[in-house]
Amino acid sequence: MFHEYRDLITELKGKNARFDSLFEKHDELDHKIADAQAGRVHMSDLEIDAMKKEKLRIKDELGSLLAQYKAEKADK
Repeated sequence: MFHEYRDLITELKGKNARFDSLFEKHDELDHKIADAQAGRVHMSDLEIDAMKKEKLRIKDELGSLLAQYKAEKADK
C-alpha cells in the first residue's frame, strides 16, 4: 500500500495519531480478509465485502493524509 509514499509513511508514523490509528486498522483488516479468503476463519461473503469496503475507505483517508502531509512538507 502506497509504496511511492514509503518514506512519508515512516515520517508520519508517530507524528499523527489519526494516521497511526487508520494505518493499524487497515493492516488489521488486511489480515482478517486474507484469513477469511484462505479459509482460516469462517466469514460470510457479506462480512468480507463489508471489510473490503471499510479497508478501501481507510486507504482513501490515508491517501488524503499523506497528500496533505506531502504538500505541507513542500511548503516548508
